[in-house]
Amino acid sequence: MNGFADHGLDEDAFGEKSGIAAGLRTFDAFPKTKPTYTTASRRGGQWTVFIFLFCGSLVFSELVSWYRGTENHHFSVEKGVSQEIQINLDMVVHMPCEALRMNMQDAVGDFILAAELLHKDDTSWDAWNRELNYASKGGSPQYQTLNAEDDTRLAEQEEDQHVGHVLGEVRRSWKRKFPKGPKLKSKDAMDSCRIYGSLEGNKVQGNFHITARGLGYWDPSGFHLEGLNFTHLITELSFGPRYSTLLNPLDKTVAGTKDAFYKYQYYLSVVPTIYTRAGTVDPYNQELPDPSTITSRQRKNTIFTNQYAVTSQSHAIPQNVRAVPGIFFKFDIEPILLVVSEERGSLLALLVRLVNVVSGVLVAGGWVFQLATWALEVWGRRRKGMSLGVLGNHESEE
Repeated sequence: MNGFADHGLDEDAFGEKSGIAAGLRTFDAFPKTKPTYTTASRRGGQWTVFIFLFCGSLVFSELVSWYRGTENHHFSVEKGVSQEIQINLDMVVHMPCEALRMNMQDAVGDFILAAELLHKDDTSWDAWNRELNYASKGGSPQYQTLNAEDDTRLAEQEEDQHVGHVLGEVRRSWKRKFPKGPKLKSKDAMDSCRIYGSLEGNKVQGNFHITARGLGYWDPSGFHLEGLNFTHLITELSFGPRYSTLLNPLDKTVAGTKDAFYKYQYYLSVVPTIYTRAGTVDPYNQELPDPSTITSRQRKNTIFTNQYAVTSQSHAIPQNVRAVPGIFFKFDIEPILLVVSEERGSLLALLVRLVNVVSGVLVAGGWVFQLATWALEVWGRRRKGMSLGVLGNHESEE
């Protein structure tokens, strides 16, 4: 007898217990190789460092992509009821202010005396010509001739289509005042007129035009035909709240002519646009909030503005016809709404992607290292066998 029975003891109580708990303690889903079976090598250490650096670069790329988010464009019919639209204008016409007449008329029939709402300053065309010739932004001239193709300008306009860039530019352009004109020299002649400011109009099809005194409208002071020249440069033309740093199609353009009776016509298609980050405005909601009722957080991450596309037709007209020379902006409000939203995935989805990237690189890197090691061993054995075979042949010949 073993003596345990005399004391009422059970031998099984001193052995390894069986059951679920014991099974979980002995179960290992990731079996490890014993350190005695592994051999450290310089090549393996270098490959490990490379794998870690590669994983770090992929993780950094995933974090940057998640932080930037993805942009979605959503078109819908504008369901809100809006009545007015703001027009921002800053341009110079190569004629004295007293010789110019400017008005706006819309499809409703309202007639707006734009000359009373906009600012007019006598200036020099030579001074503005120096400004547009020597001013630069990003290594390219700020002003371009009408219908000219500039890759740098197109790239700047493309940047203004992204939510993050637009929100950043709007925060930087918090000043709503129009900039001052260039400094005038004593030899500069006051032969031009700068027209700038903002005016409110009905949100319908309209026509804003600049003509000479007595041309197109009856003027008690008579006609102005001396020095008639509608050469002009447009510094800014935008619709909606004014954001001076955003580049519109007609911003910083120059159009010149040597003909006195010349007609410039610009046809603009205005599209209401909302730039927003996810969580501030739901672009798929049936009723978008009114700009005057949004919260401060939404105001920081949501921009209500307008984009427009433009086509132009310019030609000289004879004096014996009833056509009126001048500069005409005909704009039409499109009945669609464009919502450009920036969305960012959840942290859980980001974590899953990071785990997949890191685990995939580690597993693939281990396979590549094992295959490369096996291939080098096979190649070394073949070379060793070939060298032994050559030596054996020499011995047999001797």
